[in-house]
Amino acid sequence: MGKQVAPRRVGEKEALSVGTTIRGSAQKLNLVAALIRGKKAEEAMNILAFSTKAMAVDARKVLASAIANAENNHNLDVDALVVAEASVGKSVTMKRFHTRGRGKSTWILKPFSRLRIVVREVEEA
Repeated sequence: MGKQVAPRRVGEKEALSVGTTIRGSAQKLNLVAALIRGKKAEEAMNILAFSTKAMAVDARKVLASAIANAENNHNLDVDALVVAEASVGKSVTMKRFHTRGRGKSTWILKPFSRLRIVVREVEEA
C-alpha cells in the first residue's frame, strides 16, 4: 500500500527539465529563453554555447538535462527534438544589507530564477 505514482506533467512525446535556483533576475533569464523557444534542440544548444549573455551557461545546462531526460528516460529520438516550451519564473531572493554613511544601511536583493524547459519529439515532414 504505497504512495500513488504522480501523473506525468508533460505529454507522451515530451521530456522536462527544471532549473530551480539560477542566480540572476527572471527578466534577464527570459531574454535568453526567448532565443531558444521553438528551435531544434541541437540548434538551441549552439545558440546558448556561443551567446555572450552570462545566463546562457545555466540555461544550456538545463537544456542539456532535458535532452538527456528525453533520451534516457523516455526513449525519444534526440535528432527530432524541438524546444516546445521555455518558461521563466521567480525563485527565492537573498536579502543582504550594505552599510552606508551616518549609521544608515540599504538593502541588497540578490534574486534567483527558475527555468522550465520542455522538449518535444516532432516527426520530420
